[in-house]
Amino acid sequence: MNVVGASHGECKQGNEVVRVEDLTLGYGERVVLEDVNLSVSSGEIVTILGGSGCGKSTLLKAMIGLLPPWKGTVVLGGEVITGPDKVSALAAARRKIGVLFQSGALLGSLSLAENIALPIQEFTKLQPEVIEAIVHLKLEMVGLEGFDTLLPAELSGGMRKRAALARAIALDPEILFCDEPSAGLDPVTSAELDELLLELKRALGITMVLVTHELPSIEAISDRCIMLDGKARGIIAIGPPEELRKDHPDERVQAFFRRRARRRE
Repeated sequence: MNVVGASHGECKQGNEVVRVEDLTLGYGERVVLEDVNLSVSSGEIVTILGGSGCGKSTLLKAMIGLLPPWKGTVVLGGEVITGPDKVSALAAARRKIGVLFQSGALLGSLSLAENIALPIQEFTKLQPEVIEAIVHLKLEMVGLEGFDTLLPAELSGGMRKRAALARAIALDPEILFCDEPSAGLDPVTSAELDELLLELKRALGITMVLVTHELPSIEAISDRCIMLDGKARGIIAIGPPEELRKDHPDERVQAFFRRRARRRE
């Protein structure tokens, strides 16, 4: 098991809502991550971080059921979602999660209101007027009230991310997964998105798992960090960001948190 410091920074916030056991992932014949173990507790904001190509998004895809593992188990919202006979379990687990994709993944031909209404229409039997009320509430929560009739192309990058976030929380998920939420945003807009995520956690109690390499965001919102390394093909550090910055002995961890070049081997 290539987990270094797995017991460091153990979370005491609540019940376990995500568990990964002995997970091995890859593409073709290439192993990306090997024998990875981690857990996320209710109410946490956990950031998965590391350099480019270390397997951050690959791990996220496995955690939400988009990438079947070569080996190992993923438990999501109390449901074991890995294995050939787990289709119904995966469907049940996905009702408990929301996903903010890196690109936002809004449908360009639909208005913001129509985009946000899609998951509600697909997974519930609510009346149109109730769905409309929920959509307006979600837009208000992300600061986009009054923009419901606009198309995604008519918005700034930051507004599109907020709209995608509104869609991700449309069904009041227990767990929110975000893939590089600050990608492509200027520092001020990125900081505003960080604050919005914190507000949603405080207001709704959502557990969040974020993939990011943006150090300001990591330090602003993380309860714990899970750091991956490409050469190690797994986790090299787990803990609160301030502890990893100050106390972790691994040079790779220090290089990341102190923004300095690593020594060439």
